[in-house]
Amino acid sequence: MREWDVENTAFTLLKGLGYGLRDGPEVAPGETAAERTSWESAILTPRLRDGLSSINTKLPATEIEQIIRTLARPPHPTLIENNRWFHGLLTDGVPVEYRDPATGETRGGRGRLIDFDKPANNAFLVVRQFILRGANGKTIRPDLLLFVNGLPLVVIELKDPANATADLNMAIDQLGRYKQVSPELFVPNLLLAVSDGLLTRVGSITSGRQRFTPWRPAAGHSVGRVFEPRRGA
Repeated sequence: MREWDVENTAFTLLKGLGYGLRDGPEVAPGETAAERTSWESAILTPRLRDGLSSINTKLPATEIEQIIRTLARPPHPTLIENNRWFHGLLTDGVPVEYRDPATGETRGGRGRLIDFDKPANNAFLVVRQFILRGANGKTIRPDLLLFVNGLPLVVIELKDPANATADLNMAIDQLGRYKQVSPELFVPNLLLAVSDGLLTRVGSITSGRQRFTPWRPAAGHSVGRVFEPRRGA
């Protein structure tokens, strides 16, 4: 088994869980139906707009666009601060104000990024070999990115189990280099994962090598279909 085999196997397993599948070139900026605004952007804006509109049915289009602009402009100088900021928006919603078309009154509320009550209402997508360009002009190409409603919440880096020099520690170090080149990718991040098809470890953006822990299914469970996502195209 080689790294490409590990990647294809993971791709197939995620398809079985209901994820839509895309290769990096299919979501590149500048295509006919562009998924991204630039090579520096990690958010799939049309999918985000679609998800926000579907979940927040009472919000007018102007407020949906304001939420998108808010997410595109993290307010803090460091990645960790911005990741904490994003986590607050993810769990509590994005504060919004809008004019009720029926009464003309100004109303306040929160725009939800994910429907936690009904997971099947969210759109799940996995993209392999997603190319991102950093501010310094260098590019990165994570093996797999998992998106929910157009937001890249999980980054997965894979290695060849037959290559003794390319172990999981090297994959963890590679994720660290990705953070240096393109911190924007990791603002929405909830989970980092590395695997060689035999062993898998998971961590967060603040995890060093020793803080990545083995991935194990919960007691009594195996990897399989948990729920039916709303759409995965």
